[in-house]
Amino acid sequence: MTDDDTPQTDGGGTGIVAPDDETPTWRERKERTTGLSRLTYEYFERARREDEDLRRESDYVERDVLAFPTWPHEIVRNLAISSFFVGMILFLSATLPPHIGDPANPNVTPSIILPDWYLYWSFGLLKLGYLNPELSILGGQKLMADRTYGVLANVVVVGFIAIVPFVNKGSARRPVEQPFWGAVGIAGVTFALTISVLSVQNLVPMDLRVLQDLTFLAPFVTGCIAYAVLKTMREGYMYDLNRRYYRLRPPK
Repeated sequence: MTDDDTPQTDGGGTGIVAPDDETPTWRERKERTTGLSRLTYEYFERARREDEDLRRESDYVERDVLAFPTWPHEIVRNLAISSFFVGMILFLSATLPPHIGDPANPNVTPSIILPDWYLYWSFGLLKLGYLNPELSILGGQKLMADRTYGVLANVVVVGFIAIVPFVNKGSARRPVEQPFWGAVGIAGVTFALTISVLSVQNLVPMDLRVLQDLTFLAPFVTGCIAYAVLKTMREGYMYDLNRRYYRLRPPK
């Protein structure tokens, strides 16, 4: 603070950023205590100042990017994390060995046949035969078999997932930067869960019609809620946080 009680700035910026070696007075701390948005702004002002100082001192012209080296920082950290999870898997496999049941009888068909859990969503798409329309021009018959209709549903869903990266070519790194695509992703995850529940409908204590309606209604509702929440967050400090954090500055 100067004699006329005018807050000092960082020189090149417009925010109040005290030097690292300066202890602010009680009055200065009170002036800067105005909420999370102000603290976030001061953080970016300090980061911008330090970044500019490093760029002035650096002689690396082609790509002025500051990061941690692969060795030893990244490799040691990844080895530590990998060793921890491998040790946990070995510990669980030694203390809780899997139980081997009776061999399967090839002459008896199980009452419930299910694929592995990570394929429940695809198995649920095969059970969308109730959506296969009956055309009056064909005498009330269906245009294709229910099995073919389920396979076509798998092709449509997988094709949509494959084409999304080519449609959305933005540079966003977090959902708050593009609320629409973030909501699409959340709706897709919800649909994967609901269609998986539909695939095991024999094990779910719920009316089949209600379950079929929730399969498509729940993703739509969660997508709308996610879009509204992300849109609200975008107008606040979270949007500035992401936008400024991932902004690429050309070398000077």
